[in-house]
Amino acid sequence: MYSDKNLIYIFTILEAIEKVFLYTKDFKDDEEFYETKDQLYFNAVTNLLIAIGEENKKIDDQIKNDFTFIWNDISKMRDKISHNYRGISPYIVWDIIQNSLPGYKQILLDILPNIEDYEDSLKEILTSQYYKHLDYLKS
Repeated sequence: MYSDKNLIYIFTILEAIEKVFLYTKDFKDDEEFYETKDQLYFNAVTNLLIAIGEENKKIDDQIKNDFTFIWNDISKMRDKISHNYRGISPYIVWDIIQNSLPGYKQILLDILPNIEDYEDSLKEILTSQYYKHLDYLKS
């Protein structure tokens, strides 16, 4: 079992992923996603990707060793977005949304049952308005 301190990081990442999916579900490609409403959705999503990358850095190394995934790439993505705002490619952001986030979400869902006090914490988290997009975690 992994420490329950990881739960808040994972729940926060999952909520951010759900918001990214919600904000991008109606776009057909990276250009439409980037250009719509003066880049409103693009800016929102890049901020969520920064949050995902930051929380990703806090997850215990033991989890990262036991569940193989692109953990370092997620953190590097955060750093690149944070420090190179003008150089963010809508195509790369779109690719991350379409091809990396679904797998990352599944890895996180696979990890959750292996964390101490997961069930008790889940009940508490699901009462928070902040985590309202995680209702699918209810048993």
